[in-house]
Order: sequence, then structure tokens, then C-alpha cells
Amino acid sequence: MTKITGFETHDVRFPTSLTGDGTDAMNTDCDYSSAYVTLFTDSSLVGHGMTFTIGRGNEIVCAAIKEVSKRLVGKDTEDLFSDMGSAWDYLLADPQLRWIGPEKGVIHIATGAVNNALWDMFARSRKKPLWKLIIDFTPEELVNAATFRYISDAITKDEALALLKDKADGKAEREKEVRKLGYPAYVTSAGWLGYSDEKIVKLTKEAVAGGFNHFKMKVGANQADDIRRGTLIRSIIDDPQYLPKGVAPGDPSSHSLRGKNAGPTGAVLMIDANQVWDVSEAIDYVKGLASIKPWFIEEPTAPDDVLGHGTIRRALKPYGIGVATGEHAHNRVVFKQLIQADAIDVAQIDSCRLAGVTEVLSVLLMAAKYGILVCPHAGGVGLCEYVIHLSLIDYISISGSMERNVLEYVDHLHEHFKNPCSINPQGRYNVPTNPDEGYSIEMHKDSIAAYEWPSGSYWAQKTSE
Repeated sequence: MTKITGFETHDVRFPTSLTGDGTDAMNTDCDYSSAYVTLFTDSSLVGHGMTFTIGRGNEIVCAAIKEVSKRLVGKDTEDLFSDMGSAWDYLLADPQLRWIGPEKGVIHIATGAVNNALWDMFARSRKKPLWKLIIDFTPEELVNAATFRYISDAITKDEALALLKDKADGKAEREKEVRKLGYPAYVTSAGWLGYSDEKIVKLTKEAVAGGFNHFKMKVGANQADDIRRGTLIRSIIDDPQYLPKGVAPGDPSSHSLRGKNAGPTGAVLMIDANQVWDVSEAIDYVKGLASIKPWFIEEPTAPDDVLGHGTIRRALKPYGIGVATGEHAHNRVVFKQLIQADAIDVAQIDSCRLAGVTEVLSVLLMAAKYGILVCPHAGGVGLCEYVIHLSLIDYISISGSMERNVLEYVDHLHEHFKNPCSINPQGRYNVPTNPDEGYSIEMHKDSIAAYEWPSGSYWAQKTSE
């Protein structure tokens, strides 16, 4: 019998504000940061987890993580692993902590870090990467790993079980396929708002050469500037001369690209406003960007405004522009409402905004039932390492499709993790295969020592300068 005996947290911050990485119309000064936790047991088994912030306030999340983690101390790991849905309910059930949510804000993303750490521990105990642990579940086990509180009017346990059983026969074939091909990705690294035109051109050409055919740029600060930048990106991604040698242009009318406003090479452009507009302002602004042919506008308004997203979606539909959101959706209930209100084309789950793997499974099940594409958010430290597992689970066990899905990729800070994600020459995520990596989020001790706030060697040197 193995019991959880304790935990430690680290406030780790990287100075990405110095290079403009992560900049957008709303967030102009971003230091990618990890509120990091390790759960310990009375054996050698550990579990690592984190949630993502962009700098100040990371210490508040770490304080909340400590309070949530206390609930697991003394618990038997196998009791927790046997019913991860109930374990998640237990983490959320502290009445005094719940009061400062409930199920939203700092307390919720802190719970996500702890739940992620528990799943990491579970996967390590079975010597499997997380995605493989979960796709090997029976349909009954996967249903028990999710939570259905507040969403049973959208999907019941019985409906989820039937959905999973319907997909079960093809799991082995899909696993084999994705191991061979990789999971399709899109790139944001070329489109940060704070980048110069020269840097945008350089990074866009590199992304095309790297096999990517979906690209995202940040918008919302200045419409004329957005049109100029979008036209610049389009001039590269729509030009066959920049395609990798031997790669033919994609067919914009194919099923995988239909409805995505793909250009002549099959390239797709998405735009992201990071919540900067009111509803009417979003509609007018994005209509003005129709010339750069975006597939969707991401986060056009306040992330909690379900009805507003629906209004925007209806207004932009005649222009062939969809709506995507979810990066800042507090919880599964917001996703439920977005789906029920027919307010989105694409659900963008976040591995740290939702309260860990358990709640993500619930959203994946809802999206599969209603036929909503899931294209996870991964713009931040550690998020790419996390979300490849989630997309693999979705494809192999839940939705059964990856033809139209794309998973965000940002080329920043992967070197700080023991098992960094990687991209193949076709612009796809490679499948994690290390049986000891769990949820792929274990950070190098040297990275923690250098970038822990405020006493890490990097920050201490900056303070002394």
C-alpha cells in the first residue's frame, strides 16, 4: 500500500517578455510561468503537475496549490487511481476552498495542477505515458475517470459509455496510425503581436518549410496593421515556392480543409484577439479582416460571454469565418453552454485552465457527442507537452477523428522538460513513447534552480544588476 506523504511547489518564471514571445492585443508583457507541484509518496513514486500563468500572481496560484494538495496527504494511491472521477470530486469538495471559486479562478487552476500531478503519478505507476494509460482503459473505466456533475443535461454517463463503446473497435488501428503519422499541429510562433515584419517573414517561411499548413496570428490592436501582417503571412503560406521539396499543394476542397478558408496551397490562417473586443466591436473588426481569409476568430470577446459568442458566430457566418474559444473557459459548464447555445465552431480546451485531466475528459466527451472540433490551446510553457496526450486520447478513444483537428504548437521553452514534445518533418506532433514520462511535465532541476522566483540564479542576478 502506497500513500501520499507530502508535496512541494515551485514558482518558476521565464523572461519571455524580453523577446515579445506570447504578446497579443490584451497581454502585452508576458513572462511564461509555471506554478509547479510535485506529490511524494512513501515509496519512490512521485507525480509532477503544473498550471500556467504569465508572471505576477504565480505565487498566489502556488499558495492555492498547497491548500489543495493537503487534501491528498495520507491517501492511498490505489484507492485514488481506482476511481479518478471520485478523486477529482474529492479535490473539489473542500467547502472553504470551494467558496472562493466555486470551480473557477485561482482555486480551479490550482486544482488542475494537483489533478494533473495525480494523473502523472498514476501513469508512472503503470509504466505508461499518460495517453497510453487512458486509451487502454475500458469504456467503463474511462467514464469513471471523468466528472458528470452539472453536465448531465448535455451528456449522461450512459451516453458517454455508448459513445466510447461505439469507438472501441477501431482504437488499435487509430493508435497504429497516429504513431506512424503523428498528430496534426498548427503554429502560433510566427504570429505574436510584438514581432517585427522581418521576424514574421523569417518564422513563417521556417514554419512552412517545417511542414506546417495551419498558422495563427494575433490581432486586435490595429485593424490596418492586422490586414498588413495577415497579407504578409498569406503571401508566404499561399505561395507554392515555399513548400518543402517534394510536397504538393493541398486541395482546399478536400474534407480536411473544406470550410477553413484555405488558400491555393491548402494553407489555413487563424486569428486570435485574446478577448479584446465587445461583441459589436468584434463583429465589425473581424468583417474588416475578411480579405485575409481566416478560418476562425479565437476569443473575440469576454470568455464567459456565451451568448455574445453566439451573436458573433451568427454575424460572421456569411463571411465564412468561424468562432473558436475555450482557452479561458473556467470549467466544463462554460463549454456545455457554448455547445448548447451553438456559439462555437471549435472548442479549445486548455490543460491547465480546466481542473486537470479529469475535467478535460468530460469536455472531450461532450464535444464528441455534439460533433464539435477540439483544437487545444498550447501557447505557454509546458502546455505543448501536456496537450499532445489529450489530443491522442480524443482521437484514439473518444472522437475517433483527427482529419480536421489541429493542435497548437509554440516553439518556446521545451528544453526545460525532461521529456519535451517534438514535431516531425510533416508538421505533426510525435507520439510520446517513454514509459517513464507519465504526463511529460517533469522539469529539469537545473531549470527550476535558475528560474524560480525570486531567488533562482537568473532572477537573483537580474536583481543585483
